[in-house]
Amino acid sequence: MIFTKPLAAWVSLSVAFLFLSCATYFQQRAAFQSDFTTGDIEGAQKFLLHHTNAVKKKDRLLYFLDRGVVEQMLGNYDTSNYYFEKAYFYNQDFKRNLVTDLSSMVTNPMVRPYKSEDFEMVLVHYYKAINFLMLNQLDKALIEVRRININLNEQSDKYEGKRYRYKEDAFAHLLMGAIYESKNDLNNAFIAYRNAYNTYQEVYGEFGVQAPDQLKRDILRTASKLGFYSELEYYQKEFDLEYAPEADSTGSLVFFWLNGLGPVKGEISLNLAKTSGGGGSFVFADSQEGVSVPLVLNNPNQASDLSDLSFVRMAIPKYDRRDPLIQSAALIGPDSIYQLQLAESITEIAIANLEDRILREIGMTIGRVALKQAAEAAAREQNDGLGAAVSFVNALTEKADTRNWQTLPAEIHYQRISLKAGAHRIKLQTTSRQWGNDTTILQVNISPNQSTFKTFHTLESSTRRF
Repeated sequence: MIFTKPLAAWVSLSVAFLFLSCATYFQQRAAFQSDFTTGDIEGAQKFLLHHTNAVKKKDRLLYFLDRGVVEQMLGNYDTSNYYFEKAYFYNQDFKRNLVTDLSSMVTNPMVRPYKSEDFEMVLVHYYKAINFLMLNQLDKALIEVRRININLNEQSDKYEGKRYRYKEDAFAHLLMGAIYESKNDLNNAFIAYRNAYNTYQEVYGEFGVQAPDQLKRDILRTASKLGFYSELEYYQKEFDLEYAPEADSTGSLVFFWLNGLGPVKGEISLNLAKTSGGGGSFVFADSQEGVSVPLVLNNPNQASDLSDLSFVRMAIPKYDRRDPLIQSAALIGPDSIYQLQLAESITEIAIANLEDRILREIGMTIGRVALKQAAEAAAREQNDGLGAAVSFVNALTEKADTRNWQTLPAEIHYQRISLKAGAHRIKLQTTSRQWGNDTTILQVNISPNQSTFKTFHTLESSTRRF
């Protein structure tokens, strides 16, 4: 194959650029990931402070989200909420850009500004609610949890008639109940806890999460305090659990354990191949991933046209799990041990969200590949060498959008324990196959008849494979 000098230079530059840009988003920020995943949160903050120019670029939303998480973990709750609010408004005001949209159709969607996954915006409100709880601003925390339900209702309307499993968030209802109870609004707390239980029963089987036993005790406790004796009797039978009243003048520690790290987006590379047998059918397939997408052709001539093309591939996104290395955790109080219970699986919700929209994703990807192949066919009519070069560049530029919010936990567990008013040293004992048991001392101050909220994030997760 002989190229003219200008064409050879163009191909060389294109290839050099493509090899620089072909890394996943996770790989491009390896330094930040290294600091964050190893627990050097101050180092992660320094990375973000050094790269503030990111707020002017296409990944600005991810910068806001990561900055919000890092600041919360450092105890800078006001600053954390500032960045989460910027993320919320940026996503709300997101506008499509014709130039970047056209560019994405001839290259890949990574050239567009990042717009969040639906579930990611739900979690923004969770993080803001936790920040407000840490600042003892209960009314503001409650507003954020209500915004979760509003957000989910809007998403359900948007996907009406389409496959969409994440219609309600059980953990949001649970958190709402805990906040109402901390405000001594027991009636609304009972309603929120009951809604949480119903959502676990009706929706969360899809995500492999059952109603925590602690939630069941929350329902029984609030029903008893409200004098809802028929509801108390009903739920005692429903849960096969007897309610034991708590001592007076005690307070509560409501503890949220964020475990591991959420999944990271990668891609599945599907190559075009002719199927065996008659008919000249074509399929995009990846034997390692076990994924195949048949290509429907409108007429026999299209099969002949495709046979003349080379390097035809398309890329679709997938999630790679980062499974937590810590299998369980418990709070060791003055008189008992309280097992922390799974309340939310962010990993399963993320994977389900992508699965529910994968057909739409494939449709857009096929459209992008079709435009690229049209360009290749046009180039081949002019010059075989030019057509081959366009084919090569098309294959290299084909890429899925591998960006996502990568500082999220894999799962959230919770527990409520009753404690006498005053200062306490509570032990958080974690258990893993690699290291056995490990203990962290938590200092908590309990006020009479009030709830104290606390969070803790263990980051240990399985290594991300590139």
